[in-house]
Amino acid sequence: MRPWRPSDLEPFAALNADPRVMEHFPAPLSREESDAFAAASAEAITRRGWGRWALEVAETGEFIGFTGLHRPTFEAPFLPAVEIAWRLSRPSWGKGYATEAATAALDAAFDRLGLEEVVSFTAAVNLRSRAVMERLGMTRDPAEDFDHPALPPGHRLRRHVLFRLPAARRRERRDPAGR
Repeated sequence: MRPWRPSDLEPFAALNADPRVMEHFPAPLSREESDAFAAASAEAITRRGWGRWALEVAETGEFIGFTGLHRPTFEAPFLPAVEIAWRLSRPSWGKGYATEAATAALDAAFDRLGLEEVVSFTAAVNLRSRAVMERLGMTRDPAEDFDHPALPPGHRLRRHVLFRLPAARRRERRDPAGR
């Protein structure tokens, strides 16, 4: 994970235009929307010191997406909260990059920022992201699932699942003996 660079914009726009990458979002992003997302992410990192970082493969330097922390701004019963999120290019799927980078983002959230909890959410049908959340040690209470307010009733992606990871559970997973 690293700060955003101007050279990230082209591959990020391609990733955000890929219908398979964006299948669990309302629509692919235009180039302008993609650039605005990257700019907002970079600005948050500059302003707060944390946010949605650009993600590259350590061995090659290839840009493959983003992973990081974000404060959602829509209304939901579990907010305010800090969310962990990721979006990776299709060729990078299935290689463990999302879990590895999200683990590093959780380290920042709990060790550096001192957060008490991190949440993550996705459309109920997004099994790949749900699997990452489970690998991270996050848990879901079906009673907290919610309809995303930005999506209209009946939309195939409206129902979302919420996963949580309290700092105490994260510490237990890292050191089961409590040392």
